[in-house]
Amino acid sequence: MAKRRPMALLLGLALLAGCATLGEGGASRLDLIRQRGSLRCGVSGKIPGFSFLQTDGSYSGLDVDLCKAFAAAFVPGTGAVDYRPLTAPERFTALRTGEIDLLSRNTTMNLSRDAAGGNGLSFAPVVFHDGQGLMVTSGSGINRLEDLQGKSICVGSGTTTEQNLNDAFEARGIAYTPIKYQDLNQVVAGYLQGRCQAMTSDRSQLAAARSGFADQGNHRILEEVLSKEPLAPASVGGDQRLADAMRWVVYALITAEELGITQANVQERYTEAQRRPELTRLRRFFGLDAGLGEKLGLRDDFVVQVIQATGNYGEIYARNLGPDSQVPISRGLNRLGSDGGVMVAPPFQ
Repeated sequence: MAKRRPMALLLGLALLAGCATLGEGGASRLDLIRQRGSLRCGVSGKIPGFSFLQTDGSYSGLDVDLCKAFAAAFVPGTGAVDYRPLTAPERFTALRTGEIDLLSRNTTMNLSRDAAGGNGLSFAPVVFHDGQGLMVTSGSGINRLEDLQGKSICVGSGTTTEQNLNDAFEARGIAYTPIKYQDLNQVVAGYLQGRCQAMTSDRSQLAAARSGFADQGNHRILEEVLSKEPLAPASVGGDQRLADAMRWVVYALITAEELGITQANVQERYTEAQRRPELTRLRRFFGLDAGLGEKLGLRDDFVVQVIQATGNYGEIYARNLGPDSQVPISRGLNRLGSDGGVMVAPPFQ
């Protein structure tokens, strides 16, 4: 049996692995992922529709499918993913210490997290445009923010949610009492136990939480939206190669939907592009011309690997948040730009 390494040594190795992403000679954590043969992906594991641990031990959700897409591109052939469930306070430390390779955990992109003087993260493109809301019981008589004057509100500690709540209520001169918890499950439990008159989180998370209530009809999400919450995967700042690779995997998912390329027809479309040299846009996208994958440090056919693993962005959305899913959420801003939404991708050129 292999000897267990002391915790201090393990932490030291993790820190060295994190430093390796920024080493000389263009070293990147992308190289470490390949050498390991699997992707360590930080998720929540507690949010239906985004990342949720099933009873059989498997994970499902939009964030989970993003992990699968990254793994298909970074470790083609196996697409192996090691999911690491993390609370909101744990997630950035896990990135900095090298416990995870990247974060796909309903994380809001903002200036302080992106800037070198803040958390110093590198964000991939937004994968879900959200906004913060409040949920109350249907018989509470609470219909707008002002009705929460003097009331208590359950909120996640150490999140942008906590700051947004304070900003919105302070701006309107509404006094309230925050009841703080470490993760969403605790926030929900506090709300259901009556420790607060309302709970706040991203509207998507409120819908996900309500989907598990026995009396869903007795809970309402207020119409008012407190903030913009653009949710995006993230990696440690300064690792340009990994950040670029993540960025173009997300763009590949969006472009595939624009082109009507699905998990079911990707191989057929790829074969068609191989036969027809005049299909220049499709050939570049599939990596048959221009060597675009190589420029990212990936296989030229990384797009094919990704779509075979997860389908396009629309398929991912429909599977996890569509009308037939456990957590149906209208696509809204998350529609393609050609369909009135804001999901667009730069050209593969």
